[in-house]
Amino acid sequence: MSHIFLSSKKLLELIKKDKGLKTISDVMIRAEMEITNHSEKEILQNAKKQIKIMKESIHEGLEVEKSKSGMVDNEAKLAKKMVCDKNMMLDSHVIKGISNALAVVSANALMKRIVAAPTAGSSGIVPGCLFAVQERFGLNEDVIARALLASAGIGVIVANKSTFSGAKAGCQAEIGVSAAMAAAAISEARGMDPERCINASALALKNLLGLACDPIAGLVEVPCVKRNAFGVTHAMTASDLSYAGITSIVPFDEVLMAMNNIAKNMTSSIRETSRGGLAVTPTGKQIAQKLIKLNYR
Repeated sequence: MSHIFLSSKKLLELIKKDKGLKTISDVMIRAEMEITNHSEKEILQNAKKQIKIMKESIHEGLEVEKSKSGMVDNEAKLAKKMVCDKNMMLDSHVIKGISNALAVVSANALMKRIVAAPTAGSSGIVPGCLFAVQERFGLNEDVIARALLASAGIGVIVANKSTFSGAKAGCQAEIGVSAAMAAAAISEARGMDPERCINASALALKNLLGLACDPIAGLVEVPCVKRNAFGVTHAMTASDLSYAGITSIVPFDEVLMAMNNIAKNMTSSIRETSRGGLAVTPTGKQIAQKLIKLNYR
């Protein structure tokens, strides 16, 4: 039996038909084995390599003082300093997730190596969530590697039914999709069943539908970097809601249909062209003009 899937419906059907499959990552591993002829061990080792790169990105991002444009400062470091501050509203593990997410996209702003998950502009959410849930529940690397594969399973569905492109569908396809991928990842990592993992993805993406892609000066910095911080909280909230038994009335596959419909109705000005939204505010225009004069753009 083939384990290739192109929808969440098919993914869940495969799990129901094969008693050897318990999780999204189980199906992903089988599918990868079919496509690449790699062994399960090789697939998990590759996932661990990606995790290592993510950790390196966090380390490099925490050293960032300011990007060349000046729009990315030391946000990751500032967030990390607040982890033990009792006046913060969010739990320390959430703050750590936010700090890690900010660090990854800050590293990206300095052209450091990152794992696009699924894009450079949304690359902080999945690692931010993975390492936060790992510390929160004391999980080993194998569990986190499988969680990363679960996030990739959601990515496979998005790639088939929709897009990751901000130019095609706005930031809902980047931050929104990354939050959906992260929601599934942390849900599997904490032992939730596949239905609840996919439900978490649906909840996360639903709340980010319609998000514009409006980068100032065309750079993956503002608002991209800070949106990753909020993406972490969306993913964690979605996972908690699903854990509590709160369901998405609209299934994940249909949420993707809705995202496609919204994308068709978006004007080009808010689809990564920097001709609308935050990019054309007085501040946005001033920054763009300043960078042009400095021959940065």
